[in-house]
Amino acid sequence: MSASGRDGLVLAVDLGTSGIKVGLVSFDGQIVFREYEPLQTRFLENGGAVQDAEAWWQFIVNAIRRAMRTIRTRTERAARLEQVVAVGITGQWGSTVPVDAHGKPVGDCVMWMDTRGGPHATKAFGGCVQGYDPFALAAWVRKTAGMPSTSGADPIGHMLHLERDQPEIARAARWFLEPVDYLSMRFTGVAAASHASMTAAWLTDNRHCDVLAYDARLVAKAGIDAGKLPPLVPTGTIVGTVREDVAAQLGIPASAKVVTGMPDLHTAAVGAGTVLDYEPHLAVSTTSWVSCPIPHKKTDIFHQIATVPGLHPSHYLVADNQDSAGQCLRWLRDNVIAPTDGLFSHEEPPWDALVTLAGQAPVGSNGVLFTPWLHGERSPIDDRNARGGFHNLSLGTSRAHLVRAVLEGVAHNTRWLHRAVERFTKRRLDPIRIIGGGAQSDLWCQIMADILDRTIEQVDEPLQANLRGMAIFVGLSLGAIRLEEVRGIVPVRRTFAPDPGRHAIYDAHHDEFKQLYGMQKGMFARMNATRFAL
Repeated sequence: MSASGRDGLVLAVDLGTSGIKVGLVSFDGQIVFREYEPLQTRFLENGGAVQDAEAWWQFIVNAIRRAMRTIRTRTERAARLEQVVAVGITGQWGSTVPVDAHGKPVGDCVMWMDTRGGPHATKAFGGCVQGYDPFALAAWVRKTAGMPSTSGADPIGHMLHLERDQPEIARAARWFLEPVDYLSMRFTGVAAASHASMTAAWLTDNRHCDVLAYDARLVAKAGIDAGKLPPLVPTGTIVGTVREDVAAQLGIPASAKVVTGMPDLHTAAVGAGTVLDYEPHLAVSTTSWVSCPIPHKKTDIFHQIATVPGLHPSHYLVADNQDSAGQCLRWLRDNVIAPTDGLFSHEEPPWDALVTLAGQAPVGSNGVLFTPWLHGERSPIDDRNARGGFHNLSLGTSRAHLVRAVLEGVAHNTRWLHRAVERFTKRRLDPIRIIGGGAQSDLWCQIMADILDRTIEQVDEPLQANLRGMAIFVGLSLGAIRLEEVRGIVPVRRTFAPDPGRHAIYDAHHDEFKQLYGMQKGMFARMNATRFAL
C-alpha cells in the first residue's frame, strides 16, 4: 500500500448459495467492477444438496478476464490489475468441499442444506434433550455456545456422510474445507481456516478464540477424522500470497495478500456498517438472519441463537438463521405465478413486477397469512419438519394478495426472531440496518419497519453488502481502516420509520402467525418426520 494506506484494490469474492459475485473493491468499499453468475444446487435423493466447486473457480477466472475486456487498452488493463494488493473471500458457510493436497475438489461441495449425514449425526450425539444426548449437549454448549445438528445439515454431518457413505471420495480427500477456505487455498495453495470460518463445525473451544486448535474431545465425540481438518490461523490474518501460476492466469500481482476467508454473517456485519457492540443488522437474502456484535459468549438452545467467534478474538457475533426468506419469493414466482401468463413484460424485470403487484394489495393482504418454512426452520424454532403454507384464502384472494402475503410472512418470521434476539442481548435493537437482495425493495423495507415496529435503515446497494464488507474487512486486517470508522464509511440510502396504524393491523396478525406453528407442529411431524429430504 502507498503512504496513504488506502490505495489499491481488493479482489473480493462473495460466494452465495444462489450465485457468486466477483468484484474489484477499494478498502473503503467503493465497487469499481463486479460480475455475477447464478449457481444451481442439485438436489439428490435422501436429502442430498450439492454444487460444483470447480465451477466456482472457473467463474472467478472468467469474471476477471471479462472485467479486463471492458478496459480499452492493454496499458490501462495492466495498470488496473496492478492495483490489486489483496484478495478476500466471503460467502456461504456450513458447507463442505473435499479437496486433495493441492486444493482441487475430489467431489461436489456438500451444501449446508444437505441432510444425508443425519442418521450418522443422530447416532453420534442424538438423545432425549432437545433431540441431543444430554452429556454431549452440555459439553458442546459450554465450549462452543452451539451444537452440531442431528439433521446432518452442517460440516460434521457432511464429513460423517462422506466417510461412511462415500468412502471413495473420503479416501481421495486430504482436507475437508469450508467453501471460503477452499477458494482461499485455490489462490494460495495453503490449507488454512480460522475460528470464524469453522464456526458451523462447532469443533473449537470458543471461550478461548486465541487458541489455534480444535478441541480433541469434541472431535472424538463427533467421530470425524481430525487429520482432515485444516490448520487454524487467527481470524483476519494473511493466509499467504497469490500463487505465481494463479497470478499469471489472472494477471494480478503475485505479491497480493490473501486474508482469511470469512462467513457471510461476518462480512454482512461489516458491509452494513454494524461492527460495534449491539449495532444490529438484518439480512434478507436466500435465507435471513438478525445479528449484532456482542462482547461475550452466550447460547439460547430453545430458539437456536448462539454467539460465534467474531471479527476479532475478543468479541462475538450473534448467529441464527431463518432457512427461507428471499427464496420464498423465488418459489412463488417459479412454481405458482407462471412467467408465461402475461404478468411480466420484456421491459420490466420480474422481481420489480412482483413487488409492484404486491403493492396493489392492502396492508395485511386481506387477512391472508403466509408461513415461510419451505425448507424447515432453524431460528426462532428448530424444526426441520416444518413446512410453509398460505392460510385464510378465499375466492377473493388475488395474486397480489399472495405476493404481499409472502413479503409479510417473511417479515412476521423476522419479528419473531428479532424479539428473541432482543431478549438474548437484553436490550432494544433499534435502528436496524438491512442488507441483501430483499433490501432492494422499498416496499419490503417498509413492511419490515411496520411489522417489527423498528426503524429500518436501507444500506446503499444492499445486494453488494458482502463484497463491500469483505473489502473493508481486508482494510481492517491490513490496518488501512479503523473499526470505529466503519459505520460512517457505509452509506445509508433511505430510512423507513414504522407507521403506527399499519403496525396495529400487523400486531394482530402476528399473534395469529405464531399460533399457526403451534397448531400445525404435530401435523408437520406426522407428515415429514420419516423424510430427511426437504
